Amino acid sequence: EKIIINKNLGKSVKAFITGITGMVGSHLADYLLEKTDWEIHGLIRWRSPLDNLEKIIPLVNQGKRVFLHYGDLRDPQSINLVVKEVNPDYVFHLAAQSYPLTSFDSPVDTYDTNISGTSTVLEALKNFSKDSIIHICASSEVFGRVPKDKLPINEECSFHPASPYAISKVGTDLIGRFYAEAYNMKVMTTRMFTHTGPRRGDVFAESTFAKQIAMAENNIIEPVIRVGNLESMRTISDVRDAVKAYHMLLTINPVSGEYYNIGGTYSCKVGDILNDLISLSTIKEKIQVEEDPKRIRPIDADLQIPDTSKFTSHTGWKPEIPYEKTISDLLDYWRERVKKENGAFLTR
Repeated sequence: EKIIINKNLGKSVKAFITGITGMVGSHLADYLLEKTDWEIHGLIRWRSPLDNLEKIIPLVNQGKRVFLHYGDLRDPQSINLVVKEVNPDYVFHLAAQSYPLTSFDSPVDTYDTNISGTSTVLEALKNFSKDSIIHICASSEVFGRVPKDKLPINEECSFHPASPYAISKVGTDLIGRFYAEAYNMKVMTTRMFTHTGPRRGDVFAESTFAKQIAMAENNIIEPVIRVGNLESMRTISDVRDAVKAYHMLLTINPVSGEYYNIGGTYSCKVGDILNDLISLSTIKEKIQVEEDPKRIRPIDADLQIPDTSKFTSHTGWKPEIPYEKTISDLLDYWRERVKKENGAFLTR
């Protein structure tokens, strides 16, 4: 059953998704197409890969419901032009340099994209679309290294970022709350804990495990899975549950300036995810595991266990997709990609 929320009778409701080509942005577009009657406008860069939008590109080409706009978070003029043209009712700001490990090598690029870029988006909305209802996506990484006596992590837990990426998301979080308070804009901020599934980038631990397994199954690489820190604790949710949460955030009694932890209910070590993926492999007896120093972060956010009661009590959201399905679908996603591309990509 479609969830049709049309607050402007006589005109189409418009959603604007920055980062629509990413894992979360593309799944959000899929969800909104299925559950609403909204127009979906997505921000892309000229060099953005469109693989994740494969299912909806025909709609783009036909000019039906999905519209893509070129722009870059580091180019304020381009963002101003897009926001002025779209004048969105709902905004999901998901675009970011989103790889924690990469941020250690590229901290300035990470700060520029995530902190200045978020400011650029909100400034454009303030000037050209101030009535938009806005989601600013921070991250559970803002909490960083949390002592055991503060688990599970609630919204008031102090920030202790453990990477340049996490520092950039602290800035993202605070900028979103600032614009809500200073300019009376309808901005909500989320700290989503680990969310994964099909289309997950291969720089994230569980996704690179699945990718390497799929490549080994196809004899593209030796059956040796290279890993980083396997001891970190993570709480896993499915990306398809995550995008449902984001839709509910902006449509169920949105409260300007609020900030929420969102995440799953299944917690485990990264090493447990690896073992579960290996157990699903057709060559599990052959697979070996080898630590790769390049995959070790200088500091790790090692206890990521959320208290999500504030968000769940406000919206009624709860994760529905089992962990087992999430990792199985992730592995199948990489199996399909490996076959389709014949292994023509790096093992990272």
